[in-house]
Amino acid sequence: MNDSNLFRSGFIAIVGRPNVGKSTLLNHLVGQKVSITSRKAQTTRHRITGILTDARSQFVFVDTPGFQTRHKNALNRGMNRVVTSSMRDVSAILFVVEARHFDERDRQVLKLLPEGVPVILAINKMDYFADKNEALPFIEQLAKEREFAAIVPVSAKQNKQLDTLLEAVRPFLPEGEPVYAADEITDRNERFLAAELLREKIFRLTGEELPYSTSVVIEQFKQEKSGMRRIHAAILVDKEAHKPMLIGKDGAKLKEIATQARLDMEEMFGAKVFLEVFVKVRSGWADDERMLKSLGYE
Repeated sequence: MNDSNLFRSGFIAIVGRPNVGKSTLLNHLVGQKVSITSRKAQTTRHRITGILTDARSQFVFVDTPGFQTRHKNALNRGMNRVVTSSMRDVSAILFVVEARHFDERDRQVLKLLPEGVPVILAINKMDYFADKNEALPFIEQLAKEREFAAIVPVSAKQNKQLDTLLEAVRPFLPEGEPVYAADEITDRNERFLAAELLREKIFRLTGEELPYSTSVVIEQFKQEKSGMRRIHAAILVDKEAHKPMLIGKDGAKLKEIATQARLDMEEMFGAKVFLEVFVKVRSGWADDERMLKSLGYE
């Protein structure tokens, strides 16, 4: 058996500043939604694993929160720890930037990347460029920032160049047996995924600032013999004034959030879901280390 036929398996960290499309890239690489997305920055708060297994390799992608250069509360400090710890024991790093946008925020993340680990630059949202010739000066500029193992322009949303990206990563995976079963796509359980889907709808359906003051707790998660999931969830808000903003007139906003989350859960779990959602005030939760730990923040 020659080297090209040996099975490879390894972890790849996906890093970058907020809102460059890391979670969208992960979902499209895996071929299924495992990490929540929204147009708002800093949607991802946890370390999320997405697994892709083909005939030759198992890619275990680790999606990380966007590195926070502002908002220094306990939550954001914890998110930054997740980013740095996720890069410790990986075979390669995907450093994601947004086409036509590279600034000091990206450089700050670049400085964090450890030496000795291959870094593949993924330039996302390449559809921003009207033609390829327009992109060349931008790519040449980025090539001077660091010695990258490869530079791959992609469009995650349009599934463009993702195969090329995988082939750029594959040689850096060590030889070895798969870590996960071939049909697994994430190491997160349904309880966690349910909370994330509900949190995604808060990000997508409420104002600019409100989502950053909320978190989700799954208080009860039961699977019946029929397969139906019964889920009771609480949305935590920081201030009493946030409650009516989240609930909306006659409960319309909360109903919309819960309905969209339930439909996504049913699609993900392949079964009916009964979802009850409440809103609770927990002042200062984002700066309370003990509460953050109880909410599952690392």
